[in-house]
Amino acid sequence: MNFDEALAAFDPAMGLEVHVELNTATKMFCGCPTEFGAEPNTQTCPTCLGLPGSLPVVNGKGVESAIRIGLALNCSIAEWCRFARKNYFYPDMPKNFQTSQYDEPIAFDGFLDVELADGEVVRVEIERAHMEEDTGKSTHVGGSTGRIHGADYSLVDYNRAGIPLIEIVTRPILGTRERAPEVAKAYVAQLREILLGLGVSDVRMEQGSMRCDVNLSLAPKDSGLLGTRTETKNVNSLRSVERAVRFEISRHAEILSGGGSILQETRHFHEDTGITTSGREKSDAEDYRYFPEPDLVPIAPSREWVEQLRSELPEPPRVRRARLQEAWGFSDLEMRDTVGAGALGLVEETIAAGAAPQAARKWWLGELARRANEDGVEVSALPITPADVAGVQALVDAKTINDKLAREVFEGVLAGEGTPADVVAKRGLAMVSDDGALAEAVATAIAANPDVADKIREGKVAAAGALIGEVMKLMRGKADAARVRELILESLTSS
Repeated sequence: MNFDEALAAFDPAMGLEVHVELNTATKMFCGCPTEFGAEPNTQTCPTCLGLPGSLPVVNGKGVESAIRIGLALNCSIAEWCRFARKNYFYPDMPKNFQTSQYDEPIAFDGFLDVELADGEVVRVEIERAHMEEDTGKSTHVGGSTGRIHGADYSLVDYNRAGIPLIEIVTRPILGTRERAPEVAKAYVAQLREILLGLGVSDVRMEQGSMRCDVNLSLAPKDSGLLGTRTETKNVNSLRSVERAVRFEISRHAEILSGGGSILQETRHFHEDTGITTSGREKSDAEDYRYFPEPDLVPIAPSREWVEQLRSELPEPPRVRRARLQEAWGFSDLEMRDTVGAGALGLVEETIAAGAAPQAARKWWLGELARRANEDGVEVSALPITPADVAGVQALVDAKTINDKLAREVFEGVLAGEGTPADVVAKRGLAMVSDDGALAEAVATAIAANPDVADKIREGKVAAAGALIGEVMKLMRGKADAARVRELILESLTSS
């Protein structure tokens, strides 16, 4: 059903569950390393493989990170809490249970004020932020979808099993109606910004270190009820969070309008098509048979420690944005666009690397945002660093290249051809600065366009633009346009 038609008949309710892998050096309950991209099953031990006789030990840094996240989200921090076993059969968790927290989370009753593009602020209430461990990774080989259905066989990598994970769960988000997709995207974006500022995770959504489960239901308009929900699992980009909410609203509405009922289930989001497909029937909490973890002692953070961590929190994102906006001289619209593009940190790092604020913003929100959109990824996922972008701008400032050639340099860096300087050298992109070569090209352009030359001789200097364009063609874009203009005027106004 059309999105607008869906909202004419139904009210959406959302719940967002964000899973964040912590950047600790070792796993949550053992000493195995957590490096991303290691050879499969090389970062495992008896504990994270659930072998008989192995015993877990809590990662203190993981607990500290959980408390800092809770404080940054305005949560209360439990004076006493404990882990629980969440029991289920799933091949990527060799113990057949996940060590998590159930009715006693470490952080609870918080909120995040989410600022939308037009300045409106929506308060999203946080029900809990709890500690748990990540599962392994299954790869289904064969078939056309990459899912287990239709696959020839499956492979399991247990390197990820046991990595510290914080799950941040909102209360139902109501009343957002047509802005629900926008609110969901903005919430995840601002949560990501907070986590980056805390330094507790690299929040690389494309690598799975931050994932969002989108719970959504519809109820008849103005009924005040909550409908049956579906949970779209492991959505891994800001753009996809927005698209998943929009699609599920339309899908639910079509089923309900046709007299059907919604099945409480998990669903998979497909990046290529923007649709969701059925996963498995969703279990309720009692189906997991939670019970307290007998092999771990309770967690009881002292109030002195909690307050010390509170005093060390970085400035809140809204305060940081206001400070940076004033320092950079951005307008409100420029700042909102920068934040909305997920490029605030990238622009900040590019400026720190030596680029002027407007130049840094221009590249990230222009050329690089365009390429990210073409590739269907977030701009932060592009294989280019803020230092690279600052390096390109330094070449422009030095008149080694111009803006047009800079785009070719970005192309080379993104293709893995090296640093900006390497790309300029390999592709021969440096501008011609020799006045002799430029004068020769100017003379050729004048001879080929006598009518334009005559206009300039008559004092119509604006016509020089046509000759500059001709020279740039002759020099394959590798000429300083300002110097070419000077040479054209010197040649025609002095003759």
